[in-house]
Amino acid sequence: MRKVTYICLVILSLVYFVSCEDEKYLTATDAKLSFSVDSVVFDTIFTSVGSTTQHLKVYNPYDQAVLISSVRLSGNGESQFRLNINGIPQDELFDVEVPAKDSIYIFVEVTIDPLGEDQPIIVKDSIEFITNTNLQYVNLVAWGQDIELVTGSISESTEWTAEKPYVVYENTRVEKGVTLTVDPGARVYFHRGTGLYVKGKLLVNGTLEEPVVFQADRLEDVYEDVPDQWNGIFLYSGSHDNMLSYAEIKNANIGLQVGNIENEGYASVAIQNCKIYNHAYAGIFALKSKIAAYNTVIYNCGYYATALLIGGEYEFYHTTIANYWGGYSSRTRTTSSLMISDHVVVEQANGNSVTYSGDLTKAYFANSIVTGNIITGNELELARLGDPEFNYRFDNCLLQLADTFNVENPKYYRNILKNAQPKFVDPYVKMNFELDTLSAAKDAGLDEIGRLFPYDLLNQNRTLDEGPDLGAYERVEEAAN
Repeated sequence: MRKVTYICLVILSLVYFVSCEDEKYLTATDAKLSFSVDSVVFDTIFTSVGSTTQHLKVYNPYDQAVLISSVRLSGNGESQFRLNINGIPQDELFDVEVPAKDSIYIFVEVTIDPLGEDQPIIVKDSIEFITNTNLQYVNLVAWGQDIELVTGSISESTEWTAEKPYVVYENTRVEKGVTLTVDPGARVYFHRGTGLYVKGKLLVNGTLEEPVVFQADRLEDVYEDVPDQWNGIFLYSGSHDNMLSYAEIKNANIGLQVGNIENEGYASVAIQNCKIYNHAYAGIFALKSKIAAYNTVIYNCGYYATALLIGGEYEFYHTTIANYWGGYSSRTRTTSSLMISDHVVVEQANGNSVTYSGDLTKAYFANSIVTGNIITGNELELARLGDPEFNYRFDNCLLQLADTFNVENPKYYRNILKNAQPKFVDPYVKMNFELDTLSAAKDAGLDEIGRLFPYDLLNQNRTLDEGPDLGAYERVEEAAN
């Protein structure tokens, strides 16, 4: 009799325990989860490289805990998406608890396999949720594109075409004696921490209709104008006759470095009809090198838009240097837009410093603009050590300078518009550095320079009115009715 009683007590205890477990979770068959989005959508993802991680938040709107019987990808093991469910990297998970009035996170990642297609492709799947026999889905959508993956060195002369995007996934070096030619319309994307390092020669042959774009491989809207996503383009000393035509270089640490201290000699590059912008340190950073530039816009960099150091030989015609840095860092920019120096001081690991200096053979700026958002300081800085040659000149330029900055010496300055307003169309939001109709830079250039470069960055003729405008853009007024 006692044995029967004991067995009954055990059975009653089990029934009570199961009943309590049932009461712990909401059991209504019409219970539905809520989601932060109906579809998790990825922007352009490059094949074989992968993607950024997106997230989905799953809400339990009820006053009682919910047990999700199953969370899984619907792709049946064929999916190119991957899940991390509430901290567990798994594409299918059972009995996932969501406390009352609480939520869990699901992180989604995707890799798109190469399909040999030149056009954008789309990959779809969904996340399936089963809660109390109730079935719900959240769509997964990723736009992708077949790519040419670039890793390591380029040891023979190579041509990059516009057929597929190029993704530089590791630091890539153009070896000495090798030429990398980039065709009109080519798109070159860099993974974080990578750059293009040129010991040979780089020829970028963009056009107005088909520019060549160098940028990071994060294509979500939030990264569109964020600097320091990749290292930049680096031309070693000894790399000669490089050329950039109708190129855009954006969102790196240094957009274009020309020359380096460690190698003997100099680097040289011709820059024409280019845009170099949104770089964490500098747009152009040159060391003891040679640059010939025209119709180029260099803007919005954390320290210098352009820095020309340890001497060298530089010519800038119809160039707009405009540093309106802001919004990316709490640090206020105190450095000038344009820095010209015959030396640089390098701090050593032992606390000592080494000074490198060189002759500034020429730094010539004509029909150009140097301005920015430093209110009371100089957007031009000249630093001379004393011994090396230091030759510079500004002809018919608009310069933003402190009141104490003297531009009266005709050896260095001629026809300077000091602190006049360039009145760009929209330098802050749309980053449009074309001239407004009331700009002081209109018709203020030297005719002889305008005739050397008769067409501006947008192929507008700058020789048809009273004079060429300063900077890379010619203001063309609409004809009156």
